[in-house]
Order: sequence, then C-alpha cells, then structure tokens
Amino acid sequence: MIDHLGITVSDFDASKTFYDKAMAPLGASLLYMVPQEYTGGAKVGGYGRDRPVFWLSDGTEKPRSTQHVAFTARSRAEVDAFYQAALAAGGKDNGGPGLRPHYHPNYYGAFVFDPDGNNVEAVCHDPE
Repeated sequence: MIDHLGITVSDFDASKTFYDKAMAPLGASLLYMVPQEYTGGAKVGGYGRDRPVFWLSDGTEKPRSTQHVAFTARSRAEVDAFYQAALAAGGKDNGGPGLRPHYHPNYYGAFVFDPDGNNVEAVCHDPE
C-alpha cells in the first residue's frame, strides 16, 4: 500500500552515516540523491533494495515530533544484524531482537532510536 515514505532529519550527514550502516544488513542502501537544484539546496536521498522507498530530507532544526518506521527483514538473522549495526552506528536501544507475540506468533523485531530519536524497527513475519 505504501509506495515510499520520507522523514526530515536535523543533520543529513549524521543520519546518512547511521542509515548507511543500519540498512546494509537488510540489503538496502542509498540509491539516489536528488540533485540539489530540484530541492532548493537541501540534501534529499532515497534508500532501498531495488528502488528508493525510504527518503531522508535535510531539515534546518531537530524535528519536533518523531516517527516510527519499520523495515521488512527477510529473516530473523537480518533483524539481529540490523540491530547490531544500528547500535554500532550510534543508535540507541529501544527493544532488542525477539518475538513480539502480542502482535502475532511469528512477529520478530528489533527497535532502535536513530540520531533524531525516530523509532526505527526491522521486522520479520516468517516462522523461524
């Protein structure tokens, strides 16, 4: 249902460093930077596996509210690797890898806060 999604970040370069590392275990990377002549000078980049689906936009100040974004992992091992990579990139723990059976029996996710405090998750819905 969702084709793509974007968030505003207070420090594009710091967020890019975080997401470059956190997305790698999920098989995703920065795929496109919008030329700045189309953005009024702001840095705007899109991450994905095959096409950009998650966009970062440079803001001038820390966002006033935070967002929750969940990325699909293809395995529980990818969830684990995402969590470790995100912490190593400076993310803050918001719930380590594990089952969340209150959502459904195979919901396996991990949560971290990104540099702006957004709640970023990797989740696998498949049985082990």
